[in-house]
Amino acid sequence: MNILGVSAYYHDSACALIRDGNIIAAAHEERFTRKKHDPRFPHHALEYCLGEAGISFCDLDHIVFYDKPFLKFERLLETYIAFAPRGFRSFSTSMLLWLKEKLFLKKTLLSELSLHGKREDLPNVLLFSEHHVSHAASAYYPSPFNDAAILTMDGVGEWATTTVAVGKGKNIDILQEIHFPHSLGLLYSAFTYYTGFKVNSGEYKLMGLAPYGTPRYAGVIRDNLIDVKNDGSFRLNMDYFDYCTGFTMTNNKFDVLFGGSARLSEEPLTARHMDLAASIQTVTEEIILSMTGSIARDTGQKHLCLAGGVALNCVANGRILRDGAFEKLWIQPASGDAGGALGAALAVYHIHCGAERKMADGVTDSMMGAYLGPAFHQSEIESKIRSMGAVFKVVTDEELLNRCVDDLIAGKAVGWFQGRMEFGPRALGARSILGDPRSAAMQTQLNLKVKFRESFRPFAPAVLREDLSQWFELAVDSPYMLLVADVVEEKRHPMSEEEQMLFGIDKLNLVRSEIPAVTHVDYSARVQTVHKETNPLYHALITLFKEKTGCPVVVNTSFNVRGEPIVCSPEDAFRCFMGTDIESLVIGNCYLEKSAQDNKLLLDYKNSFELD
Repeated sequence: MNILGVSAYYHDSACALIRDGNIIAAAHEERFTRKKHDPRFPHHALEYCLGEAGISFCDLDHIVFYDKPFLKFERLLETYIAFAPRGFRSFSTSMLLWLKEKLFLKKTLLSELSLHGKREDLPNVLLFSEHHVSHAASAYYPSPFNDAAILTMDGVGEWATTTVAVGKGKNIDILQEIHFPHSLGLLYSAFTYYTGFKVNSGEYKLMGLAPYGTPRYAGVIRDNLIDVKNDGSFRLNMDYFDYCTGFTMTNNKFDVLFGGSARLSEEPLTARHMDLAASIQTVTEEIILSMTGSIARDTGQKHLCLAGGVALNCVANGRILRDGAFEKLWIQPASGDAGGALGAALAVYHIHCGAERKMADGVTDSMMGAYLGPAFHQSEIESKIRSMGAVFKVVTDEELLNRCVDDLIAGKAVGWFQGRMEFGPRALGARSILGDPRSAAMQTQLNLKVKFRESFRPFAPAVLREDLSQWFELAVDSPYMLLVADVVEEKRHPMSEEEQMLFGIDKLNLVRSEIPAVTHVDYSARVQTVHKETNPLYHALITLFKEKTGCPVVVNTSFNVRGEPIVCSPEDAFRCFMGTDIESLVIGNCYLEKSAQDNKLLLDYKNSFELD
């Protein structure tokens, strides 16, 4: 049975295809269109999924959309009625969009789908899943657990913003929900907006900024913005927010509460912004820990699955793990709306069709390392980059690894393009830029000269799973870079009294450990464990780096610049290579050096994409 899941029309459109419950392919539309967070119907992702599965459009047994638009329309109407007449301009703008495009979304979907093949039965083939059911299914069904509690948290689906469920066998039972406008995701997004970052894009920047500040506004948030019960359930004080009735997340009363107006994009970050970031991160973690503790007590489950945009807060995830209410966590690597496409397909297979779930072993998930996107044959790679004028050498795997490791040791940034593209927002060693974590200059070099992004942004360490405990305070797998843990004490460099007095961005260039390029200002790191079973070549690279340096860790950041989707094709990789200070590039078994390329092919990549 072939089932296609589709998410679209909000942000991060995607498609995922499963066959008899097995995940065959999944991809974000943005990777093909090169438009960050592309919300349009995912035509390219759909065609990729069909091609990867080796089937035609007419071979699909079911097509499922990841949420129910009529319920969203109901929320829009009821929200306006609740706040009327306030918010009429916002309501009328939204209403025009709904009446034009979204209210009759089934008709729109059928029209878009029909471009991929003519089917008389298409109206019967198309199904709809509820938003948080899609999230819950994406978290539970691919997990390594036969039963688990499930927590999904995001901005909002149809009505739900937070859902607690239990998965057992093929079934998912929803136990509790928190409804709009009370949303932990929207609370965090309000501070994303207020500190000058883009909503639905910049939340991870806010998380990365938090360790530079102190949570001196946490009490203000608790006392004025949110009422949290002992079980973690909550209600927001809507007097301070504008997202129900206006065009911004916060209002003037919010400005007065926190002593100033919202920061404009690209304005300098101050100590106040860092303290705001630290404060909302602290409060968010407190609420999530109250929630997970209550879920563990109420359900008696030992395992927890997470999805929804808030599940990408890897600092909070690390706190959940260390809290110990659950023995094991599993987090969907595509936790946002893109992953809803996968969850919707799985929900139809197991819930709608009633298909049994395969027994899990408690260790191995079914995401295949999240390597679910396109791959390219060696001959195809050579043809594509040759047509672009690239100068390259085809080398053996052994020579490829030696050249890359020697480049890393020499302090070079290496573009690494291998195998199937990742599904989800993180590069996991298929579409990555790599660096030497021992270099004190690497973080600044990569941020400013390669990624063209804010200097405070941290980078992630990719570490051999077998060496994890010698370098990080983490004892479990973290293949999807969704857990934050501290560098072990033995690898840290103690701060002098003078260094401890530094504040904010002044902390940035201090050497805190033996791997300063991936050690954040609070000694933490967003860890990716690398496994030979899921990515043998990437594992071999880091193993060779360890043999030559004694360090089983490399810097891993996504292969793109700020505002650009992660590269998908060899052409994307070569363009990014020629538009940045990446010094060497490997695509399959092709090795490229920047110094060997025609200078006429150099690109001004810094201003090529809209800032995120």
